[in-house]
Amino acid sequence: MISAIILAAGQSRRMGRPKLLLPWGNVTVIEHVIHVFAVSGIADILVITGGVQEQIQELILKCSQSYPVHSVHNKDYENGEMLSSIQCGLRYLTKKASRAVLIGLGDQPQVQERSVRSVRDAFLQTRIPLVVPSYQLRRGHPWLVARPLWTELLKMSPIQTPRDFLTAHAENIHYVDIASPSILSDLDTPEDYNMARPQ
Repeated sequence: MISAIILAAGQSRRMGRPKLLLPWGNVTVIEHVIHVFAVSGIADILVITGGVQEQIQELILKCSQSYPVHSVHNKDYENGEMLSSIQCGLRYLTKKASRAVLIGLGDQPQVQERSVRSVRDAFLQTRIPLVVPSYQLRRGHPWLVARPLWTELLKMSPIQTPRDFLTAHAENIHYVDIASPSILSDLDTPEDYNMARPQ
């Protein structure tokens, strides 16, 4: 089984309001991201919550009626960065039979089904334990890390970042070329949202 961790613990400081709850078409940003991963064939989706936990939990519960999604709360979300949420998710998934996990962003509703599938399929075909999507030589999300590398991520200190991990394994990464810059895009500011939102 390949799982997905969707990072949704941020506090939306630059957005000025909870960005994962913003409308995206007929649903919210976080609901759309969950939908994309689910229709991409990911059978186990774990959302890491932090700020506005109750509202996001309600949406996850709603999504769970149609998709294989559940959540874990990152208690250190106010102090922790992205790494702490990844570690929170990995600690949970070590109890399950996941062979690998895709790391996705809750504030990246631009993510496309074909990008998720391409990364997953590249792992299934090559068995290389670290698969990263790339657009014009720039790394994006979601990237995949196989179970043998989880321990290394779990041992990283709070001052380190996922980028440090990827840099340390730069020579062993299998890159998947993606034709769309959507793997690089997320929603940080009102301007980002207004430019990217479906009309």
